[in-house]
Amino acid sequence: MEIGVDSFAAALTETSIAVSQADRMRDLLDEIEHADQVGLDVFGVGEHHRKEFLDSAPAVILAAAAARTKRIRLTSAVAVLSAADPVRLFQEFATVDLISNGRAEMVVGRGSFIEAFPLFGLNLDDYDSLFAEKLDLLLKIRENEHVHWSGRHRPALTGQGVYPRPMQDPLPIWLGVGGSPESFVRAGALGLPLMVAIIGGETRRFRPLIDLYREAGRRAGFSPDRLKVGVHSLGYVAATAEQAADDFFPGYARAFTTIGKERGWGPITRAQFDAQLTPNGALLVGTPDEVAEKILRHSEALGGISRITFMMNGASLPHPKLMSAIDLIASRVAPVLREGVASAA
Repeated sequence: MEIGVDSFAAALTETSIAVSQADRMRDLLDEIEHADQVGLDVFGVGEHHRKEFLDSAPAVILAAAAARTKRIRLTSAVAVLSAADPVRLFQEFATVDLISNGRAEMVVGRGSFIEAFPLFGLNLDDYDSLFAEKLDLLLKIRENEHVHWSGRHRPALTGQGVYPRPMQDPLPIWLGVGGSPESFVRAGALGLPLMVAIIGGETRRFRPLIDLYREAGRRAGFSPDRLKVGVHSLGYVAATAEQAADDFFPGYARAFTTIGKERGWGPITRAQFDAQLTPNGALLVGTPDEVAEKILRHSEALGGISRITFMMNGASLPHPKLMSAIDLIASRVAPVLREGVASAA
């Protein structure tokens, strides 16, 4: 199992908002470099177009990180493909792949926010068709140096070359999904690895959707080893369970209460948060031993997962606490997970 961290470069508390944008970006690059040094497998940077996030250009951040790291894989988490030009997106990540000597990946999805649509002159009514068409083009670009393609939302390509080509052939592309059955089936039918964002509820409830993905892949003729499943979860580890929960809750509550105002949810309470810390809850918050055991339990419930990534800075934790948590994940969580997966195999 690959173990990693995702970041949105968020500032969602009064303390984090007070940190300058330049300092937050410097801290993020330090966190990626540190994750590489302590042996984590992957670091992802999201894409948002909101004031509280600094990740509107993830490929630029990952390119800077590529120059400072040696072995960690660098990925989007996720790239909002619906609002991107697939040609440009492929060029950007092919460039990151060259800078990193073959360590770039993409997780592409539709995103959970809609600001990119008016920002780039797109019609929200085309939400589904934009993604389907752009994913088709992105995969054709990955397969062909010279591309012949036509669609509704973009001018046709009539054999133009797309450069540079990445070092990896093919460049890894994962499909990032939430809870739509159609998205799981699409990923399986295309034989793409799946990255599931599980940020609430009970993780085991995603098993039927993952079964749909694996069945669609089997019907399409893909071998089980190609149909990898990763999970992106909100999480954080500290020396004690009480410290982990007390550190994580304030920023978590502020983030989800703010989003909730936009989407018609009520404010987040501590009782709701604590319910997510129970054995079947989605939040990976606690001591390293508790979190490792929980991930292994989730993996078994989902039929086996290949990657787990911790979204820690959604709670706007200060940089020293994030660095400490990265240490604990690498030294205390990752060895248990790798041993557990090896034993199961």
